[in-house]
Amino acid sequence: MLQLKGIHHIAIICSDYERSKNFYTEVLGLQIIREEYRKERNSYKLDLSLNGLYVIELFSFPSPPSRISRPEASGLRHLAFAVANLEESIRELRKHQVHVEPIRVDEATNKRFTFIADPDNLPIEFYEV
Repeated sequence: MLQLKGIHHIAIICSDYERSKNFYTEVLGLQIIREEYRKERNSYKLDLSLNGLYVIELFSFPSPPSRISRPEASGLRHLAFAVANLEESIRELRKHQVHVEPIRVDEATNKRFTFIADPDNLPIEFYEV
């Protein structure tokens, strides 16, 4: 059996590097670990951390195809962040003019959650723990 130790990171390809960099660092508050321009690929790679843990690789490539998010398509569905207070998180997101979907309740756990979308319409969930 595999001996998985956890998720190492999530890779996201964005269509507008500066806009997505701002979203993930200024709106979501992730910290930059390393940023590099890869000349041979005409691409940026931005490593981001959450609470000191490496979590996201943000890539830019020239003219990437759009991601189908709605209606829901096969493949990775969304990225989810655990939050202590959903209302506080929503208030912070709205300060940045981020559209927040109505709060829902997980039928299995009775925990509350909501969704937003990143600049490329990738669904991002905030799950109250």
